[in-house]
Amino acid sequence: MTAIGYRKAGMERALGRLLRAGVLAALALVLPGACLYLAGHGWERPDYHTFRGEPAELRRIASVLRQAMSLHGQGLIQLGVLLLIATPVARVASSAYAFARQGDRLYVAITLAVLGVLAYSLLGSR
Repeated sequence: MTAIGYRKAGMERALGRLLRAGVLAALALVLPGACLYLAGHGWERPDYHTFRGEPAELRRIASVLRQAMSLHGQGLIQLGVLLLIATPVARVASSAYAFARQGDRLYVAITLAVLGVLAYSLLGSR
């Protein structure tokens, strides 16, 4: 295998570890959050006739962090979901950095365009 092949394999392994760590960290938040939530609300019967969105304290990142730090089940679940959403975004950003280190300008441009579309879809379409 050539030196370029070794670098590509190393980059792929690093990106794979990033994805695995993100998913496992999200699981580490969602699982205890679900247990806490069910311990307090598992007996309640759902009312599917009326839609109720997320409470106001779970719609902003700072509020989600406060709820998670207070060990509220919904806050932990919401933080785990946010981490799960952030994982592929971090992978794309890391790919852009890795391509830049390799000097591959075309792939840097493509990856930054993908990152821009992701950022717009997550932040700009309010």
